[in-house]
Amino acid sequence: MFTLDITDKIAHVAFDRPEKSNAVTAEGWREMRQIFEELNDNTAVRVVVLSGRGKNFCSGIDLSLLMGIRQAVADDCEGRLREKLRGMVKQLQAPITAIDLCRKPVLAAVQGACIGGGVDIISACDMRYAAEDAYFCIREIDMGMVADIGTMQRLPTLIPDGLMRELAYTGRNMGAAEAHASGFINHVYADQPALMAGVWEMAGTIAAKSPLAIRGTKEIIRYARDHSVADGLDYISVWNAAMILSEDLNEAFMATLQKRPPTFRD
Repeated sequence: MFTLDITDKIAHVAFDRPEKSNAVTAEGWREMRQIFEELNDNTAVRVVVLSGRGKNFCSGIDLSLLMGIRQAVADDCEGRLREKLRGMVKQLQAPITAIDLCRKPVLAAVQGACIGGGVDIISACDMRYAAEDAYFCIREIDMGMVADIGTMQRLPTLIPDGLMRELAYTGRNMGAAEAHASGFINHVYADQPALMAGVWEMAGTIAAKSPLAIRGTKEIIRYARDHSVADGLDYISVWNAAMILSEDLNEAFMATLQKRPPTFRD
């Protein structure tokens, strides 16, 4: 379901099911969680790029997975059925949460369709970039259900509330230009090759920074998103009390004084 390559401290994770518009199977969800948990612990990786092979980035959950859920609970009594359904939803949420919790910045490169679960996935990424042909859709409403694996929780922190509600209630497509204007997309590129070149350049810039400082910055940003300003200020005071006196800080100072690029240890 995925390919993984690591070059110059950048991990490239790519959906690799283009003949099915990169719809994610049950096996694919498990694989995605494993990949991001492993990248979280891989000290040789400083940045992650997430992309999709073919015309489309990701068309969401494969229908075979949804049918499998129906079959898995078909013979249970009412209480056990509901408990099992809740557990299955939590299992689908976990791989996306693994992206959110990954200590390395994750950059999504989107072309073509990004539908349903695809929006859940990129909402958990740090930054999102798109080709001009990209479009985004919260399709769950057209299936008679509520999006339940992350979009409703993360998207309101990324775009205006009214726009998020409009997309969720109508299931309409949001094009790349509108997504960029709303702040959901950082930058729009003419086509997929230009998109990948631009995202790779951005990833390279991040990979050259102090990995300790990058990991700390992501942790502080994520914490601030989920807590009050007072909590965030308290947490960063504790974090820097523990982390600021580092080898990376010394190297950054020496590189500035010596007018050279810094070199940081993995």
